[in-house]
Amino acid sequence: MAYKRNTDRLPIIPANATRKNVVCHYCIVGCGYHAYTWPVNEQGGTDASDNAFGTDLSQQQGAETEAWYSPSMYNIVKQDGRDVHMVIKPDVNCSVNGGLASIRGGRMAEMSYSTARQTQQQRLTDPLVWRYGQMQPTSWDDALDLVARVTAEIVKQRGEDALFVSAADHGGAGGGYEFTWGTGKLYFGAMKVKNIRIHNRPAYNSEVHATRDMGVGELNNAYEDAQLADTIFVVGANPLETQTNYFLNHWVPNLRGTSLGKKQEMMPDEPHARGRIVIVDPRRTVTVNACEVEAGKDNVLHLPINAGTDMVLFNAILTHIADQGWVDQDFIDNYTAAPGSDPIGGDSDAKPAALVDFQTAVEANRTSLDEAAKITGVSADDIAKAAEWIAQPKDGGARRRTMFSYEKGLIWGNDNYRTNGALLNLALATGNVGRLGGGCVRLGGHQEGYVRPNEAHVGRPAAYVDKLLIEGSGGVHHIWGCDNYKTTLNAMEFKRVYKQRTDKVKDAMNSVPYGDREAMVKAIVDAINDGGLFAVDVDIVPTRIGEACQVVLPAATSGEINLTSMNGERRMRLTEKYMDPPGQAMGDGIIAARIANHMERVLREMGDDAYADQFKGFDWQTEEDVFMDGYHQNAAGGEFVTYDRLRAMGTNGFQEPAVGYEDGKIIGSPRLYTDGKFGTEDGKARFCVAEWTGLQAPGKEEQKAKFPFLINNGRANQVWQSAYLDVDNELVMDRWPYPFIEMSPDDMSDLGINEGDLVEVFNDSGSTQAMAYPTPTAKRGETFMLFGYPTGVQGNVVNDGVNELIIPNYKQTWGDIRKIADAPQSVKHLSFKSKEYAL
Repeated sequence: MAYKRNTDRLPIIPANATRKNVVCHYCIVGCGYHAYTWPVNEQGGTDASDNAFGTDLSQQQGAETEAWYSPSMYNIVKQDGRDVHMVIKPDVNCSVNGGLASIRGGRMAEMSYSTARQTQQQRLTDPLVWRYGQMQPTSWDDALDLVARVTAEIVKQRGEDALFVSAADHGGAGGGYEFTWGTGKLYFGAMKVKNIRIHNRPAYNSEVHATRDMGVGELNNAYEDAQLADTIFVVGANPLETQTNYFLNHWVPNLRGTSLGKKQEMMPDEPHARGRIVIVDPRRTVTVNACEVEAGKDNVLHLPINAGTDMVLFNAILTHIADQGWVDQDFIDNYTAAPGSDPIGGDSDAKPAALVDFQTAVEANRTSLDEAAKITGVSADDIAKAAEWIAQPKDGGARRRTMFSYEKGLIWGNDNYRTNGALLNLALATGNVGRLGGGCVRLGGHQEGYVRPNEAHVGRPAAYVDKLLIEGSGGVHHIWGCDNYKTTLNAMEFKRVYKQRTDKVKDAMNSVPYGDREAMVKAIVDAINDGGLFAVDVDIVPTRIGEACQVVLPAATSGEINLTSMNGERRMRLTEKYMDPPGQAMGDGIIAARIANHMERVLREMGDDAYADQFKGFDWQTEEDVFMDGYHQNAAGGEFVTYDRLRAMGTNGFQEPAVGYEDGKIIGSPRLYTDGKFGTEDGKARFCVAEWTGLQAPGKEEQKAKFPFLINNGRANQVWQSAYLDVDNELVMDRWPYPFIEMSPDDMSDLGINEGDLVEVFNDSGSTQAMAYPTPTAKRGETFMLFGYPTGVQGNVVNDGVNELIIPNYKQTWGDIRKIADAPQSVKHLSFKSKEYAL
């Protein structure tokens, strides 16, 4: 790689620097950091009394010293309008990361907006409107007046179902509980918007409906459980890449055997050994390699299943465990549905599988080892070994503690509902929910921060929003912190139709002087009624879908405002404001409030005071106002939580839900379901009937039969989500100028493809491009492509098939591959070595 920062000296943080609590706003792990700021014309000294570390910096420091930070952790930013030095470095006292920084979090400083050092100059700074045939800057009042007038007119004419919304549902990456309450109160409180979708899928739904229906929320254990487990069972995830410091700080100590002291301290009466891990994934990932290096190959079991066959594997393991008598019968008897209980569900798309008692589920899901081997491609012996590692009692008879973890490979894979339920069946059968060293949990993507008014009006199944937009439905589209162009299925058709519809409105706007507001609104509404679409994009950077919009509103992000969020173990913290947002950018919660204020005003001008009254209660001026109106009053345990109390809790915060406040600390809940009471009507957990029917989503079987290559897909360590912050970042774009597609060298040879060559990936749904990356461990006919990347969108080749609850099946995609060109100049300097490492 050619990337160089060209920084040979960094200023020393002075002892009197201001220090703020920071939670990394990238992945769900939510590592703890501190942001130090001080005047640009000052710096500290080497004497211990002159620097923030209290360390004699004239002496050589140790390899893991706290008194260190890298060039990527430094920047010069605005604070109260003045230039200040800023360092964002990991907190060694945070229980999440213990001082570790990932390649993403360790770059928060250099990924901040800075006019002095020219970083993140693509950030949106002013509201933009379509004027004079192009996007032009304007005032907030001008932009919001247009948004409110068009939205109000369309809603009055056609009802609230004509307003479509795409809204992120997360707490990290600049959103926070403040984001979800602000947008939620606007669209679910003041209005009852039904046609709404989430940032990474085409409908407003849960990715884990099954486990929730069975009584178990998806984030239910603590990160320390990864250190306490006898076995970690991980499905469809690559945690070294995507939950880096959770893996390094909590999984690796167990695999190395260095967490045995913690196990002995917390479970003194049990025999302990180095942890084992079972990894279910069609490909050999860097996580598999790292586990073998750290734990030894004898303690790692990789099950390279055929894509989409996870459910069969889980059913076979459940069958074997039940037949061997390795279940936790006491747990089953006391905390799950009684034998003969009436089934729940299984009779509609809203409840697509029957939820039953243990014995009924075992018989319904019964799958032999040999049968599973034929379908999954995993040997019967390895399936049996996985069952043993999960549930065979330890020496002395103690039950094994197994942590079940999963992510997008399952969630966005085949038959989401039943597969999700089949995995939880294993955890319930072995008593590994609400228990030290257990859990059945999502590993997660972004942080969480969800609190909104009641959403029952959305319905279940929810509306397939992107399909409705393609079909011409809707008149106004509000977009918050997401880009349908990069994170949807059937993406080529979506982009084609969306541009056509929004261009119709732009052409109408071009026909009217911008200053004639009445004529402008009429022209826009007429174009909408002729099939056009008026689109408003709220984001921190320009996006692909934003290019089609008529109004773009600039949002502030984490650190530019105060924000709260929780991580994958429900650890809630406050990221304090440490710098100014760029230009006129505001927090999303405040933007939602200003839209509501303008809607109220416009509706009163239209003579509809009753409807206008629904937009009262948005008089917020700060993020803390949003938090107190939302989380504090509506979240479970929210009455114990305030900004001041969170600030005092530092980067360790507390684990939700809060249950009290004592001695200056919020009291949290390290694990859920420790009392054996689950989230069902009677408090008893349910098992799921998960019967195998092949590839469930429409069109998948046909696509698999027609095209030779599996186009598996996912994330890479350097890239955050859809690379929305990375498109102008030299480090990331130098490494991945095009999305990689990992291929078998034999397949590449057959197609005349060399490393770095550009290839076209195509099928009946569309086409995209990628950069060939030879991967010797890849199986023939199986590839892995970087997901959601701006220079090659994998969603272009994903068909529109979804499960009953409109969950996209991004993972089971097949296509063909052909060479487009030799490696271009921007690729020739790259390394295509194996991503695996060895000690």
